[in-house]
Amino acid sequence: MACGLKAVKSLNDLKLDFPALAQSVNGRMVAYLDSAASAQKPKCVIDAMTSVMTDHYANVHRGIYTFSSKTSVAFEDSRRKVARFLNAKSDEEIVFTRNSTEAINLVASGIGQSLKAGDEIILTELEHHANIVPWYFLKEQKGVVLRVVPMKVDRSLDMSAFEKLLSSKTKFVAVTQMSNALGTIVPVADIVRKAHAVGAKVLVDGSQAVVHLDVDVQEIGCDFYVFTGHKLYGPTGIGVLYGRTDALNELPPYQGGGEMIDKVSFEKITFKEPPARFEAGTPAIVEAIGLGAAIDYLGGLDTEAIHEHEQMLLREAESRFVVVSGVTVFSTAPERAAILSFSIDKVHPHDVASVFDQLGIAVRAGNHCAQPAMKTLGVQATVRASFAFYNTMDDVERLMEGVYKVKKLFL
Repeated sequence: MACGLKAVKSLNDLKLDFPALAQSVNGRMVAYLDSAASAQKPKCVIDAMTSVMTDHYANVHRGIYTFSSKTSVAFEDSRRKVARFLNAKSDEEIVFTRNSTEAINLVASGIGQSLKAGDEIILTELEHHANIVPWYFLKEQKGVVLRVVPMKVDRSLDMSAFEKLLSSKTKFVAVTQMSNALGTIVPVADIVRKAHAVGAKVLVDGSQAVVHLDVDVQEIGCDFYVFTGHKLYGPTGIGVLYGRTDALNELPPYQGGGEMIDKVSFEKITFKEPPARFEAGTPAIVEAIGLGAAIDYLGGLDTEAIHEHEQMLLREAESRFVVVSGVTVFSTAPERAAILSFSIDKVHPHDVASVFDQLGIAVRAGNHCAQPAMKTLGVQATVRASFAFYNTMDDVERLMEGVYKVKKLFL
């Protein structure tokens, strides 16, 4: 399927758009259930990136010749696609970064310059390490206080605890919209409203959410929103920071170099307005164009049908897991997306994943860069199966095949 064309295939046929999914692993067609870590890429994304490099590659914004002009147009067109995808008010609210991690660090670095000892930042137990460590740096460097919202027994976020943590000392809230370890969906619009009421700014980590939910940053009302391209069926090395115009304008430069400057002398340097202020040096040109192609591809699909399909796969897998003795399912929040985190009694998650791999089944095993969540769950690690729209019922069957194989070998 060409990027940007309306889908005419059924969801069960979309797997054909992804070349890697036609490969075999250990003699079996791969059942790829690790999209939460990194999704596969449709051929049109691969082709779009190859086309840039073979047809008109050049650096952007700096040349008046044809190759540079074409590449610059394609690069900035991707920025516009991202803005529309998130429903940002302006293209200028979109900053390209390497990934979500860099985007969060950019914001934390800037926000940190205005914080003082005793100021409070609220995080949650559901966060990926990328949305914990940068704020911990501010605790070490500035003496800010980190407050943590716990999850409830059902793995949803304890909103009453969040409300109790809010005070005049709260300066910032950083929260995931969807847990990468459990699939829990967090009511971020409600969090933003409550945080703004006490004068705090909010960053939402949408690394997982943009893949499974319809995201509207204006409706959410957040000050900042981040996501990464490689989970959204695009390439690695490209991420996005959305910042409301006023929020971006308040941030100082993150890195210094070419492209982000207005005038330079040894006596004084002035900087460009956002987003250029935060994009020092040569950007990830090909990767940004690849992200735009991925957004085009998704725009040609039936979003509602995709969401229903992913939820159907999740529900079907869950219904089968609950009747298998010795299997514990940790993804239990009432509102959750297509992630199934589980363990098999007396078998280390790494051993489970190894047996699965022998059957051509790709799952993730470990703490999923979410050690605080694992601690609350009372485990060191889990096995995580994450579904995408290119997965089918056959993948669910393969997942169950793996579970029974593990039980046969170890129990």
